[in-house]
Amino acid sequence: MARFALRFSRPAAFAFLVIGALAQAADLPKVPSIEQSLNFSAPGSVRISPDGQMVVYTAGFANWEDNEFRTQVWLAKAAGGAPLQLTQNAKGASAPQWSPDGKWISFVANRDGKKHIWLIAPQGGEAWQLTSGEAEVQAYEWSPDGKKIAFTSSGAESKTLKDRKEKYGEYEVVGGDYTYTHLYVAELPAEVGGKAKAEALTSGDGFTVNEFSWSPDSTRIAFSAPKDVDLSHGDTADIYVLNVKDKGLKKLVDAPGPDSNPHWSPDGKWIAYETANGEPFYYFKNSRLAAVSAEGGPIRLLTSNFDEEPSLIDWTDDGIWFSGLQKTAVTVFLLDPKQGTYRAAFGDARFLPGTPSFSKDRRWMAFTGSALDDFTEVYLSPVAPFEPKALTSYRDQYKEFRLATSEVISWKSKDDTVIEGVLIKPADFQAGKQYPLLVVIHGGPTGVDRPYRAADRYYPVEQFAAKGAIILRPNYRGSAGYGEEFRSLNVRNLGVGDAWDVLSGVDSLVAQGMVDPERVGCMGWSQGGYISAFLTTGSDRFKAISVGAGISDWMTYYVNTDIHPFTRQYLKATPWEDPEIYRKTSPITNIKQARTPTLIQHGGNDQRVPLPNAYELYQGLKDQGVEARLVVYKGFGHGINKPKQQRHVMEDNLAWFTKWIWGEGQ
Repeated sequence: MARFALRFSRPAAFAFLVIGALAQAADLPKVPSIEQSLNFSAPGSVRISPDGQMVVYTAGFANWEDNEFRTQVWLAKAAGGAPLQLTQNAKGASAPQWSPDGKWISFVANRDGKKHIWLIAPQGGEAWQLTSGEAEVQAYEWSPDGKKIAFTSSGAESKTLKDRKEKYGEYEVVGGDYTYTHLYVAELPAEVGGKAKAEALTSGDGFTVNEFSWSPDSTRIAFSAPKDVDLSHGDTADIYVLNVKDKGLKKLVDAPGPDSNPHWSPDGKWIAYETANGEPFYYFKNSRLAAVSAEGGPIRLLTSNFDEEPSLIDWTDDGIWFSGLQKTAVTVFLLDPKQGTYRAAFGDARFLPGTPSFSKDRRWMAFTGSALDDFTEVYLSPVAPFEPKALTSYRDQYKEFRLATSEVISWKSKDDTVIEGVLIKPADFQAGKQYPLLVVIHGGPTGVDRPYRAADRYYPVEQFAAKGAIILRPNYRGSAGYGEEFRSLNVRNLGVGDAWDVLSGVDSLVAQGMVDPERVGCMGWSQGGYISAFLTTGSDRFKAISVGAGISDWMTYYVNTDIHPFTRQYLKATPWEDPEIYRKTSPITNIKQARTPTLIQHGGNDQRVPLPNAYELYQGLKDQGVEARLVVYKGFGHGINKPKQQRHVMEDNLAWFTKWIWGEGQ
């Protein structure tokens, strides 16, 4: 199969342009190449040992031979020293956890064609496979007593479906063919190396299981479950409790809007969870934390006065831990469930913490984190006072390079709304000099850009900066971290208000004398691709634009996407009820005004922003005589998640803007 499909009016010229752009990169200040960026590793999925003395985590890597991004499991000691790589299999390993007694580290690996749970001693040695069979493991969790592991799985393919395929071949009944995820439990074998026998705890087509957690006494499991896997039915997710011994099931929360991520109180009497609290417009409104008795009863709202989306972490003797965005920062809070009050525990604009994992005595915690303008590392800290110590040194991968710097700036949009963004400057930036400007727009719309470092993906920012550009990453209206009112500002104003925020950011930098107004480009993926498409048809400010998996027509999007509620909530109507709002906010409406050369990149199997959006924009631009290039990545969904294709996405963007912003290779 071809790696990608190209449609371009001058393919020969573009081929020379790619080669020329990459050759030019050799003469630039020393920055990571695109392939080096894709090879850089970063830590994730951190768990601290019960005694607080060791931390297990995953680190990603690119397997070019198999064209996959994978992770391996690593172990770091609290006392320091070089981390130890525990897993070596080329297919990788993920989701490490500690057994409650600290004797074993579990992880998920696919070594025989199915994802199963494996165990390895923290001292290393041979891992052994715990689960087996057709029930492939998705998520899992040890019981607190260490005797069982619960996991979710979609199980084996049903006989009915097998028979249907044999008789009729492959087909899908839309809205009818669902694969349900259910809970299983595996008891630990008596002997090391033995296999655990998995037993299904739930079954049928009444619901599909999402997040779950064990009760402190290991007798019950709380879980969240919508009625099926259709993302348009996410608002049906409710909270259930299951008795593991007799499989007795009780629904505790039955309310409109999604209820998710249950966690038990230390005494086993209460369950905390995240809830939309019946809010019909939950895509952009604040969620809440709530608690319900483990036996059922009235709901207690816990965070009514928290103006952001709280993410529940854990419930300990100290209280309920949750995290929340605060502009470009992430803060971890501690909530008193009796008083309903909370305080910031750690995390601010100077340090961005990930989700903490606590030791058994709750004195120590481990997490990934980033200091301001630094890379992500694995950290260890006392719970109080907060004194993070890095256990890894992934930043050393970059020490030979001259990297760009970043800072948070702000400006006023057309309607006087204050917008923040991250401004990235070349390493040799000089005040008073005019630079080309490239705007990189995040997705979501509830994404957020922060002044922290990471390897480039999709857009080669370091390459752009080394060529002498400054880069603006705007947190346009709708971005998370700035409160519910800000997230609601693009409701029935999608594209329109977002474009104000981008254009006013450009204007602000031009007014400061920092930007050459004749050399400005724009790019983005998903919602960032939609805003880029809106700008390519509605503005002549840019010399070139790149649209990644972007929406061009809300009507086309609405009837094809897998998340129909998104459009109905943000536009507050279907296209049949209010065609005018769909017209107003669609880039294709202004196609006859389009003048900007546009690169379009899209996954061939994208269900979130289906491929017809790309073809519609491409053909509209071609009909206006606008230079356009469409690249369809065959077999990919909304994200381009393999290293070879990501390499092409970045090289294509580098070549496109090298041509139109720097005038090279024409």
